[in-house]
Amino acid sequence: MNVVITGATKGIGLATVELFSKAGFQVAFCARTPSAVADLKKSLETRYPERRFIGESVDMRQKEAVKAFGKSVLAQFGTIDILINNAGIFLPGAIGKEDEDTLETLIETNVYSAYHLTRTLLPAMLLQDAGHIFNMCSIASITAYPTGGSYSISKFALLGFSKVLREELKPSRIRVTALLPGATLTSAWGETTLPADRFMAADDIAQTIFDVWKLGKTTVVEEILIRPQLGDI
Repeated sequence: MNVVITGATKGIGLATVELFSKAGFQVAFCARTPSAVADLKKSLETRYPERRFIGESVDMRQKEAVKAFGKSVLAQFGTIDILINNAGIFLPGAIGKEDEDTLETLIETNVYSAYHLTRTLLPAMLLQDAGHIFNMCSIASITAYPTGGSYSISKFALLGFSKVLREELKPSRIRVTALLPGATLTSAWGETTLPADRFMAADDIAQTIFDVWKLGKTTVVEEILIRPQLGDI
């Protein structure tokens, strides 16, 4: 089984790479920092020498780089069972005050990357008439908040992309799931002073993805809203 995971060297992406690797998958992953990609690939190959791992440094804002990564994965794996569009960045702000080009940066990273990689890999999934696509949305995909700015716009758009993709792929056996997690304890929160119990663990989000994929092939969870027990921050 083959899985493709973007934004894979930290946070939810890293937790997902580790879980699927442990479960016996061959994993293709990407992230922006070459050293982090190389370190993760070496670690996986050391622990699981019997399997193939593809790790590439990709700037997800660059359309051609995203497409090249997808083509490279197809050339090496041939078939894709799961695609997890996890790559994304958070830049807080307000529409009237945020820096010029903030919207472009967030849309290109959080939305266009998923769009172009999905389009690159989708023909192979359609040919095998099987697969599962996960899009990492956010609580910000359904709830606007004062410091959300263009980040919220991008996450609303990603949820819209998931809904359209799900509708288009209904006749096929390709499932589409949008995940909408709330506050998850990752590096995006920096050196937060909030207690750990105000956050979810990245491992829990990864486990949710895995469990949803394991459901029967005639069942699809279209959207998953996940919040910390104590609610939104």
